[in-house]
Amino acid sequence: MKDYFEKLQSIREEKEISYQEMAEKLGISKCYYWQLEHKKRRLYYDLAIRIAKIFEMKPDEIFFDEM
Repeated sequence: MKDYFEKLQSIREEKEISYQEMAEKLGISKCYYWQLEHKKRRLYYDLAIRIAKIFEMKPDEIFFDEM
């Protein structure tokens, strides 16, 4: 089972979006976004919502695993 960090990276790669493009869409630095995907920074709720919108998904599809 993938954690959301791995999901972020795989979805971003499937959609052919670079770290830089994600960062620009979110209004954050490339380094900050990279840190989110690599468990170096905490992901806050508002940013999770914005990421889901970029991927055209519901937040639960990315950040919540059904047991």
